[in-house]
Amino acid sequence: MAASTTQAPKPAFSSLSFLSLSLHTTLRFSFLSLKPTKLPKLTLTARASKSDDIDTSFFDNYNPDQDDTVFDPPTPPEDYTPPPSFDDLPLENEDEIAAAYEELYGPAYSGVTVLGNDINVMDSKVKKASGSWGRTKKDKIKDGFDERVVQVRRVTKVVKGGKQLRFRAIVVVGDKKGQVGVGVGKAKEVIAAVQKSAVNARRNIITVPMTKYLTFPHRSDGDYGAAKVMLRPASPGTGVIAGGAVRIVLEMAGVENALGKQLGSNNALNNARATVVAVQKMRQFRDVARERGIPMEELWK
Repeated sequence: MAASTTQAPKPAFSSLSFLSLSLHTTLRFSFLSLKPTKLPKLTLTARASKSDDIDTSFFDNYNPDQDDTVFDPPTPPEDYTPPPSFDDLPLENEDEIAAAYEELYGPAYSGVTVLGNDINVMDSKVKKASGSWGRTKKDKIKDGFDERVVQVRRVTKVVKGGKQLRFRAIVVVGDKKGQVGVGVGKAKEVIAAVQKSAVNARRNIITVPMTKYLTFPHRSDGDYGAAKVMLRPASPGTGVIAGGAVRIVLEMAGVENALGKQLGSNNALNNARATVVAVQKMRQFRDVARERGIPMEELWK
């Protein structure tokens, strides 16, 4: 048998790559050697920074716990006048506040629609609060108009996925001084539908001509769709003799003596709008006399 040849053992760190740590000095040592070697001492040298040029001698003897430094403000110039305090300034009016807002955010909404109806009330902010059953409720707008709900109905809209259930509300608003409006709105909740219809009613405010006896100046008839409404003046003490939506519209307008009759359809919305159409046909005697150029006494002959 041939004598077996013995091979030298391989080092345990043969698979490691050569790693070296470079110091400021030229000395280098390797991790490959198995014998323990004496590591050189590392010394850190602070480099001079740019902040060495700043004078910090003030902070050497400064104790923040015993702060005796006195603030010496600069003397104001001779023509300096201190500004007035905020409490001494005069109160700003609404026009100045609106002008300041327009300067910051641009021109504001004028509040006049294409039809000429003033709807500044719609620009008022309405506070939202959480109501019962997780619903949202709003505070009523305080503009002098009272609201009366005429009708609330459930309506459905047939779409591709099925039927959409909503609520339609008819609301009449008025100040009982000759201003009245009829509005309609739809929403998924009754409260939201009433609010939307009240907003729509305020956009359609009309003026009802009345005499000193709180009645109509003359007869008038109005129709809207299939609904027809007949309005007649009445003597003092008669009251409002009407029914349905016609009575609500006349009461919200402030009429106390009148006769009304629904002819044809019994639809509440159409009758309310037919009443508005009949009122818009009325004219005061002074307006007719001014147009014809004759005194009012000539109209009674």
